[in-house]
Amino acid sequence: MERRKNKQKKLHIRKGDTVKVIAGNAKGKTGKVLEMLGEKDRAIVEGANIVTKHKKPSANSPQGGIDKIEAPIHISNLMLVDPATGDATRTGRKLDENGKLQRYSKKTGEVIKNG
Repeated sequence: MERRKNKQKKLHIRKGDTVKVIAGNAKGKTGKVLEMLGEKDRAIVEGANIVTKHKKPSANSPQGGIDKIEAPIHISNLMLVDPATGDATRTGRKLDENGKLQRYSKKTGEVIKNG
């Protein structure tokens, strides 16, 4: 079967969600999702997976230097934090009264608001 390029995948996390890193060097850290890189299944999380980037001197920054930035993390290494309890939880989808899919916490059963 041919896969459509413009069809967006349904992911368990979205931009603005608070997530916990469950694997890798930043394991145990929590932060807000700043950006989603959907085509690579990665997300940039605030304060997690910090890497050093060396900048060459240029007209804008004649000094150059070393910057610390957040690198993308694969979404399989992230877990959504339940807003009610503050614990990491798995998510499910169920239809609301209007027929739209809503994400909900598997631990508490509460609907998770976007962002």
